[in-house]
Amino acid sequence: MVVELSQAEDAIAACADTAIWALSEGELIAALDTAHRIEQRLASVKLALIRELEGRGTATTHGASSTAVWLRERLRLTIPAARRLVDLAAVLDTGNPGVRDALAHGHITMEQARVIADTVDTVRTAAGPEAADKSLGVLVEWAGQFDPTLLRKLSTRILDHVAPDIADAAAAAALDAEARRATRDRHLTVSTLADSRLRLTGVLDSETAGLLRAAIDPLCAPSGPDDQRTPGQRRHDALSDVCRLALRTGELPEHGGDPAQVVVTTSYDGLIRHLGSGALDTGLHLTAEAVRRLACDAAILPAVLSGAGQPLDLGRQRRLISGPLRRALVLRDRGCAFPGCDRPPRWCEAHHIEHWADGGDTSLTNAVLLCGHHHRHLHHSDWTVRLTGDGHPEFVPPAWLDPEQLPRRNHYHRRT
Repeated sequence: MVVELSQAEDAIAACADTAIWALSEGELIAALDTAHRIEQRLASVKLALIRELEGRGTATTHGASSTAVWLRERLRLTIPAARRLVDLAAVLDTGNPGVRDALAHGHITMEQARVIADTVDTVRTAAGPEAADKSLGVLVEWAGQFDPTLLRKLSTRILDHVAPDIADAAAAAALDAEARRATRDRHLTVSTLADSRLRLTGVLDSETAGLLRAAIDPLCAPSGPDDQRTPGQRRHDALSDVCRLALRTGELPEHGGDPAQVVVTTSYDGLIRHLGSGALDTGLHLTAEAVRRLACDAAILPAVLSGAGQPLDLGRQRRLISGPLRRALVLRDRGCAFPGCDRPPRWCEAHHIEHWADGGDTSLTNAVLLCGHHHRHLHHSDWTVRLTGDGHPEFVPPAWLDPEQLPRRNHYHRRT
């Protein structure tokens, strides 16, 4: 085999030196199909080699803790990628000769092989070997038309084709098994990065995934023509808005004997001079800009310390725009007041027009309702906001955006 693989490597190297620009379109497509087929056939050989090495205990002999770890070092793979190879090699080696042959002949890809092997095993358990053989033929045929994701979706109803008499009962059993797996595998990991940001990773069960989608999807749409955020940034900000809304309800359980809240610690001088960074009670650090922006939120209590670390003020309630004052603000602005935004009041925060740390009072004439995105935008940009003679807010764009700096209003929330 070593000789044959070396010859194949030489042939592929010769192809790499070919001037492909000289090929016709038909020749390019044919060459692509052939290269893809060779890739899958080589994958079959690779999996067979990995399975044999696993069986011989080569990794342990070489001082590695597992074959996956040994493959990571040998082939410079990630551990997840190496584990997938080891697992698939084992699956194809035990009771799935038809799937192995389909991969060896280049009829399916490695990802499709995983789907087919899993499905064939399920059918064999539910309906016996004859139905499993039938399902293999159907799935290999489907693999010629569908990618692995769609193939897996279609495979959930394979019994309709090969064993219709037990399909409904098997589908119900499979759904129950999937629910049990989802319950078992659900998790969420919150990791602190070196720069005080958090990385979220995890797997949600179907119910929680539906709840998350229902909560953040309405907030993931662009908030207006000036919204330059990427989809990932919009999802991030939507999750932030949902957390703010949950804190604002006051219905979260107590934590350590206190109501659920965010405590920002900063120096008073630094806050009023726009220079002071801050720290959350979780240990994460915030920029001065973030501290000032968070200080606007009615659901967040400031903990202001003197230079000696003595508490000057812990949660001055008179600063917070809540209760009747917030209700009056909602009646006036009816949602995010930034021009072009249609976010409703429940997704909005109260912003002090003249910052509280600068001496601004907590009153209806010094407040404006803003969604999370436009609250951040106002703190980070040169836009300004003011109340007009009729008591409604208007926004003045920066000169680079509008040299005449004509004031703008939000017309989405006008009373009909």
